[in-house]
Amino acid sequence: MDIDTALKEAMEIDGALGVSLVDYGSGMSLGSLGGGKYLDLEIASAGNTEVVRAKMRTLESLGMQETIDDILITLGRQYHLIRLVRGQAASGLFIYLALDKAKANLALARHHLKRIEGELAI
Repeated sequence: MDIDTALKEAMEIDGALGVSLVDYGSGMSLGSLGGGKYLDLEIASAGNTEVVRAKMRTLESLGMQETIDDILITLGRQYHLIRLVRGQAASGLFIYLALDKAKANLALARHHLKRIEGELAI
């Protein structure tokens, strides 16, 4: 699945507010959909790059030989999911998905995002 299709499918997840595919080496978004007045995806993508980098540094400091599947940030009215993309060609990328807490099913959203990540071809 290409980037545009992956972003469109992510926006079909119940409660989706915005999604972007981000290079955490540079903090740049490779594509995004949604967002709006209260969710600037460019700023959110760059900021979440720091979250991913910090967690990777922490795992390294702890000597843990683990990989990050996803990171969940829970806000008052939103869930923010960060799903790292696996595979040689996609190394260094993550999918960032913001969800409306009142409309989203977190377990299903994580399941759909995992599937999208698995089918993404860069």
